[in-house]
Amino acid sequence: MAPESRFDCAGDRVLSQRECEERGCCYTPLPNSGGPPWCFYPRSYSGYKMGPLTPTPRGQAATLMRPSPSYLPRDISTLSLEVMDETAGRLHLTLKDPSSQRYEVQLPAGKPGNNADTQDTQYTTEFHPDPFGFIVRRKSSGSVIMNTTVAPLLFADQYLQLSTTLASSLVSGLGEHYTSLRLDLNWTSLTLWNQDMAPRANTNLYGSHPFYIVQEEDGLAHGVFLLNSNAMEVTLQPTPALTWVAIGGILDLYIFLGPDPQSVVRQYLQVIGYPMMPPYWSLGFHLCRWGYTTTNATREVAQRMHNANFPLDVQWNDLDYADKRRVFTFDPWRFRDLPEMVEEFHQKGMKYILILDPGISSTSPPGTYPAFDDGLKRDVFIKNATGQTLIGKVWPGPTAFPDFTNPETRLWWEDCITEFHSKVPVDGLWIDMNEPANFVQGSVEGCPDSDLENPPYTPRVVGGQLNSGTLCMSAQQRLSTHYNLHNVYGLTEASATHSALVKVRRKRPFVLSRSSFPGIGRVSGVWTGDVRSNWEQLRYSIPAVLQFSLYGVPLVGADVCGFEGDTTEELCVRWMQLGAFYPFMRNHNDRTNAPQEPYVFGQQAQAAMRSALNLRYSLLPFLYTLFYHAHTSADTVARPLFMEFPTDPNCQTIDRQFLWGNSLLISPVLEQGAVELAAYLPSGTWYSLHNGQPFYSKGQYLLLPAALDTINVHVREGHIIPQQEPALTTTASRRNPFLLTVALSAGGWAWGDLFWDDGDSLDSLETGNYCYVIFIAGQSQVVSDPLRLNGALDDLVLGELRVLGVPSPPRYVWANGVKVRDFTYRTDTKALTVTSLALPMSEVFTVQWTL
Repeated sequence: MAPESRFDCAGDRVLSQRECEERGCCYTPLPNSGGPPWCFYPRSYSGYKMGPLTPTPRGQAATLMRPSPSYLPRDISTLSLEVMDETAGRLHLTLKDPSSQRYEVQLPAGKPGNNADTQDTQYTTEFHPDPFGFIVRRKSSGSVIMNTTVAPLLFADQYLQLSTTLASSLVSGLGEHYTSLRLDLNWTSLTLWNQDMAPRANTNLYGSHPFYIVQEEDGLAHGVFLLNSNAMEVTLQPTPALTWVAIGGILDLYIFLGPDPQSVVRQYLQVIGYPMMPPYWSLGFHLCRWGYTTTNATREVAQRMHNANFPLDVQWNDLDYADKRRVFTFDPWRFRDLPEMVEEFHQKGMKYILILDPGISSTSPPGTYPAFDDGLKRDVFIKNATGQTLIGKVWPGPTAFPDFTNPETRLWWEDCITEFHSKVPVDGLWIDMNEPANFVQGSVEGCPDSDLENPPYTPRVVGGQLNSGTLCMSAQQRLSTHYNLHNVYGLTEASATHSALVKVRRKRPFVLSRSSFPGIGRVSGVWTGDVRSNWEQLRYSIPAVLQFSLYGVPLVGADVCGFEGDTTEELCVRWMQLGAFYPFMRNHNDRTNAPQEPYVFGQQAQAAMRSALNLRYSLLPFLYTLFYHAHTSADTVARPLFMEFPTDPNCQTIDRQFLWGNSLLISPVLEQGAVELAAYLPSGTWYSLHNGQPFYSKGQYLLLPAALDTINVHVREGHIIPQQEPALTTTASRRNPFLLTVALSAGGWAWGDLFWDDGDSLDSLETGNYCYVIFIAGQSQVVSDPLRLNGALDDLVLGELRVLGVPSPPRYVWANGVKVRDFTYRTDTKALTVTSLALPMSEVFTVQWTL
C-alpha cells in the first residue's frame, strides 16, 4: 500500500509493533515520523455488517452489526443507519445506537427536506455491506464525492471514527483555525474544541464548524457537514482523504451536492439557518478599547473622532465600565454618568455597545448583587457533578456560569438585560469569554476523576485536557453534560441574548460573539478574537473572514490594527484599508498597547484612513443590499474568488483578495513597505472604483500601484453599484444623495439593485415594509425600476451618476427627458460623470446619453 494511502490504526494512542499487530493492523516503519502512519489498516479490515435497507417515513434504514468487538473500550456492537434523500442536492445519513439514547445536537428547524425522488437526485449512494461502508457519486460526472470503504467505521461510547476519500485536494472549512483558505492536507490534523486562544497556527480556537467544502474538477463543488458538538479531531492526508474522530454523540452527516460552490453554502444554510439581517448602523465604523477607564475618557474618544472628521457610528466600552468587573452593574465613580453619556451619543446619531461576559460573580455579599442572588433562586447556573453550583474564576474573581439550555435561564437573562437596559439604553451587546473561558482548570475545586474529564482519547486541545481553561466536563446542564454541550455554549448564549434584545428594544438586535458553532449567524455576528498587531495576522484575517462567510456568518471582521501588541502607523493604515471591507468593521485594542484610534497618527496616515472610511460609508447602500441577499437567499457577502469564478483554476486558492458580492474586487496591500501589488483580475473588464480606469483582463495578474493612501477596488463589468455621500454617522449619511456607479459590459449593459428600509425595524422583510429598486443600463441609458416602495426612499434623490466604459464622448445627456449641462467625460478612462442631478429615488428615472 502506498504510504499516502495508509489510514492510521493508532489514531487513539501510540502503539508498539506488537500492539498494532494485535489489532489486526499492518506495521511498516518509515524513515521519518510526522508523515504517514506506521500502524495502518489492511485493505479489508473487519467491521460492521450491514443488514437489508427497509423503507422508513423519512427514507430507508438498516441495522449494522459487529460480529466481533473492535479494539475500543465500550464498543457499540449494533448501530442503526438511516439514509434520507432530503432534496435533490442534499443527502442525510445518521448512525445511532438503537439501544440507548445518546446526545444529539438539535438545530432549530431549517428548511425541511421533502424526500426527494431518487430519479431527481444529483447523486447515487452505494452501500458495501461487509465491512460496512458507502460511496456517494455525483450523477452528472460519476466523480466520487465520498468513499468510506477505505477504512473501518468505529463507534464506541467515547470514540466515533469515519474516514473518506476526498474528490480533490482543494478543501476549505473545518474552522475555526488560523489557516489559509485552502487547507493543508499533508498529514495535518485540526481540533474542533472552543477555546479562549488567541489566533495562531496549529491550535484549536474560539469556534467549531465541522463543515468542509471541496472544489472538484470543472468548477463543481460539494460540502459535508458532521452535526456533532463533541470534541473532534479531523485528520487530513494527501491521498486526498480525511478522518473524522468525535468523542461522543452520534454520526449525523449531511452531504451537499451543489453543484457550484455558492449552491453548496446555500444548501448548508438551509440546514443550519440563514443569517440575520443586521441593523444598518452596525455596518458603520465601531471603535473600542480595553482601557477607556471613565465616561469622560470614552466621550473624548468619540468627540476627537468626529472633530477629526472620521466617521464613527458606534462607541464601545470593554469591562472598564463594570463595578468590580461584575456584569449588569456600572462603576459608581468612574462611570456614574454612563446613562447620560449613552443618551448624548444617541443625540448625536450614534449608538453604544458594551461587553457582557457570561460569568456571574459569586462573592458579593448576599442581597447586594441581584444577577447572582436571583440566578441562585431561579436555579439558572451550571452545576458540578455532585449538584452544587460550579464556581470558576473569570475577571471579577469567583463566578458561576449560566446554563443557557435551561428555559428559565433565558428568562432570567432577559430580566437582567431588561433591568440594566432601563438604566443604560445600550444598542447591542458584545458577548465575550463564552467558550466559556475559565482562569482555573474546570472549577475552583478541580474536577472529579472520570471518563468525562479524562476520556480514553482526547483530541489535541490546548492544555492537553478538555477542561483546560474551561469548565469541568462532568458539569451538569439542563440538556446534558458540559462534555456534550461545551461547543454550543456560545451559540446558546448568543440565542438568549438575541431574543432578549428583541424583547427589550423592539428593534433589530445586534449581538457580537467570540465563540461560535453552526447556526450562530442566525442570531449574531462574530469577530476573530485577540489578533496580534503584525503583518502576518493582517494577511490571515482575510481567510478567517472568508471562512465565516462559508459558515453562514456574513457579519464578521478582525480587530482593525490588531488587539495584542503595539501597531505601527503603516500597519494601521493598511489594516484600516482592509478593514473598510470587512463586513463588520471595529478597531479594538488592549489596555497596555500604544493607542491606535485613527486621530493619533500623522496627517498623511489620517488622510489615508479617512479616505478608507469614507469609501466604506459611500458603499453602505451596496453592502446593506448584499446583507439583504444573504438573509433572504443565503448569498455570501465577503466572497472568495473561487465561489464566483469556480471554473477559473487561478481562483481556487486566492485568499489575499476577495469580493463583495459578485461585483466588487478588493485587493489590499498586506506587506510592509509595499507601494505596488500583484492582483489577479479574472477574465473580463474591471474598472477602478477610484477613477474608472478600465482593465481588460484575460484572467491574469496585473501590477497595480498602491501608495499608502490607496486600496485597490475594482468594479466588474455588467454591474451597477448604489452608493451614497458619506457622513460622520449612518444616521446622517442615510439622508444624503445617492450616486450610481455603472460599469458597462463590452455590450454596453449593466444591472444592479438596492434594498432600503428604515434600517432598524424587526420585521421589515416579513411585513414587506421596505423598498427594492433595480437599475438597468443598456443602449446608452440607465433606468431605475422601483419594484417595491414603502416610503423609506421618499425625499431621497440620485445626485450623481458615473458611467464607466462609455466608448466615446457623449454630445448630450438627458435626465428624465431634460437636457443636463453638468457632465464630464474623460477620454483616457472612458468615464462619463453626470452631477447636479436631483432625481427622486422612489420614482422611475431615465438618464440617457447620445454619442
